[in-house]
Amino acid sequence: MTPMSAEKNNTHQKTVSRSKSSVRNQGQGNRSRPNRYSKNQGNSSNRHQPVEVKIGQKFPLTIKRLGINGEGIGYFKRKIVFIPGALPGEVVTAKVTDFTEKYIEAKVVTIREESQDRVTPEDPAADLVGGFELAHLSYPAQLAFKKDLIVQALEKFQPKGFEHYQINDTIGMDVPYHYRNKASLPIRKIKGEVKLGLYKRGTHDIVDLPTIATQDETSMAIVRQVGQVLSDASVSFYNEAKNTGLVKTIIVRANQEGQAQLVLVTNVEEFPGRLAVIDALTEKIPALTGIFQNINFGKTSLIWGDETIKLWGDDYLHEEILGLNFAFSPRAFLQLNHEQMTKTYEIAIKALDLNMDDTLVDAYSGVGTLGLSMAFLVKEVRGMEVIPEAVEDARLNAEENGIENAFYEVGTAEKVFPKWAKEGFAPTAVVVDPPRPGLDDAFKRALLKTKPKKLVYISCNPSTLARDLADLDSAYQVDFIQPIDMFPQTPRWEGVVKLSLK
Repeated sequence: MTPMSAEKNNTHQKTVSRSKSSVRNQGQGNRSRPNRYSKNQGNSSNRHQPVEVKIGQKFPLTIKRLGINGEGIGYFKRKIVFIPGALPGEVVTAKVTDFTEKYIEAKVVTIREESQDRVTPEDPAADLVGGFELAHLSYPAQLAFKKDLIVQALEKFQPKGFEHYQINDTIGMDVPYHYRNKASLPIRKIKGEVKLGLYKRGTHDIVDLPTIATQDETSMAIVRQVGQVLSDASVSFYNEAKNTGLVKTIIVRANQEGQAQLVLVTNVEEFPGRLAVIDALTEKIPALTGIFQNINFGKTSLIWGDETIKLWGDDYLHEEILGLNFAFSPRAFLQLNHEQMTKTYEIAIKALDLNMDDTLVDAYSGVGTLGLSMAFLVKEVRGMEVIPEAVEDARLNAEENGIENAFYEVGTAEKVFPKWAKEGFAPTAVVVDPPRPGLDDAFKRALLKTKPKKLVYISCNPSTLARDLADLDSAYQVDFIQPIDMFPQTPRWEGVVKLSLK
């Protein structure tokens, strides 16, 4: 067995900060309350006055709009109230669950006047677990909300400078369910009963889920099969209170062909009965192409530990994207929604309008999925990524697809891009797909100095996107912003922006 190094836990690394592979945290977004304020919030001096409320207090509340995490927002005595599950236009009876000087948190007791956009969630567990924050909102209204998110963000960072932007309607899915191709589910044994599913909101109590409406059928079926095999083999499961037991989390990623890669996240490295478990898994689940063990010691909020060991099978899971074949190691980043990822890439490629005289930089390149998809259209592609294993994967993917004009380097965009510029490399086109914190200031300065003619920004965070567009405004104009619903039923946002030199 050869240890396969895992990426460091760093917020600037795409695998950790972009993939959010923990389903338990799906769609939760930024919990920092001050950043959630935006337009029409009233006078700030009034907003920050002490609130005369107490825990358990009830009062009627009219919901004005949705916050960035999908909560209803209303005002009680001019103080902002966040209330999950409430929709704009509704009048509810709210019950205070928490409060500070700046805001009140509450829950819905009764809905007095119901929104016409309210629907019954498809998943019966939608009100219990994360990842369904918008499941009670009709899908057309979800798409409208995600367009409004970028409008609100732009108003904050460019209060008088974005009115001319073309903001397109959100591109949705025909069937906005069963899209997640990766499942990361904690497993426990509670009072002799094995539970495999998601954490109940605000707790570490697992809700056992035979199905999940946003999870694709292949990955969900396999993860449940794995749980049954482990239980039948009397494998011990993690006990969080005692910090004992072996398997913490089962992670399954499936491709479009129905093949799957399995990772067992364990509390310790020693795996009693490992060979028998591998035999049982491979016999009962023929779709598996590789089985891995990731060691994540002790109590931690992180899903992954630092060391990943291959137990059996192939090093990579293969996936076809825009006609190319890509290999993914267990920790490699890949969007969880293949259909919407493909649309995103197609929009980005069209927006760049590349030709064989162009030299392209693929910043935050991951394993090369986006840059290599454009390699046949340009003279040269260069990409940078902070994770060495991802760069190795990108080089392998270039070789396997017969691409000879692509070069990948380990390092951050803010260090590698200026270095290339000093060496005389002046790209004509750049595509960026950063993690949630957005573009580093040094990288933005380098862009403004180099001034590539063509620039496309793929974003997963409307707030940092709006900030970055304001910072680039001195040299670039925004031709359009295209929201894409990468994660239906959640408030998470994705968008493609075409920019060009003024």
